[in-house]
Amino acid sequence: MASGEFGNAVRRFRDRVNPESAGLPAGGHRRAPGLRREELALLAGISVDYVTRLEQGRATSPSGQVVEALARALRLSPPERVHLFRLAGLVPPGPETVPAYLTPSVHRLLDRMTGTPVAVYDAAWTLLLANPAYAALMGDPSTWRGNERNGVWRTFAGAGNRVRQSPEERRALEAALVSDLRTAATRYPADPRLRRLIAELRTASTRFAELWDSGTVGHHVSARKTIDHPRVGPLTLDCDILTAAGTDLRIMVYTAEPGTEEAERLALVTVLGTQELI
Repeated sequence: MASGEFGNAVRRFRDRVNPESAGLPAGGHRRAPGLRREELALLAGISVDYVTRLEQGRATSPSGQVVEALARALRLSPPERVHLFRLAGLVPPGPETVPAYLTPSVHRLLDRMTGTPVAVYDAAWTLLLANPAYAALMGDPSTWRGNERNGVWRTFAGAGNRVRQSPEERRALEAALVSDLRTAATRYPADPRLRRLIAELRTASTRFAELWDSGTVGHHVSARKTIDHPRVGPLTLDCDILTAAGTDLRIMVYTAEPGTEEAERLALVTVLGTQELI
């Protein structure tokens, strides 16, 4: 990694990102025209100290996962993303690994859904990006690290989420997630992080191991889900999982029918969440 060049590039890219376009409040005095270090750290899911050390050239060996997260948070174009990987002394991920790149069109889609909870996952159900409305509804994912950011891990071996489920719904979700992960493993057999995730899930969860070995098949469908929010109480919302053409991205969207009590309460959740993040 060329000393200082990676950090200088991150700082230049950070200065050009409009905070509002990244779903962040733009209020208050700003010495820099773009994102603050704290905001970049929040968007990329890494510590502020690490961002500082990278920009100052004191951290010189970022992992591919960190570079990918920075490229995503900085909204880099494909050539810029490749450039950032090369400055880090890394080869950009090839077609044999699970894609984690968000296209500019997906970013623009999220920008236009500020009042709607939206999260983007990769083919292995690792969380790539969640907007503030999603964080307000489901809990702030900015502190999640490693396997905590993976929806399959959180279902089988982690802290779970706020969605209320019947035993039947739980079994259907488990089957669908295992099926999705098997499909991803078939499509990206050389991805080391995916192989490691599956091995760790087999060790951590007997239920996962049973489903994996049985070859169970399931699929996600649109559904109404009840979310137990700690301040507003239960909300029953429509949950749809969309895909972006030409990608393996899963875009999870929660909505309520306009004019209903659920829509009013969802709006309240969004306002409360925004106030807490300021």
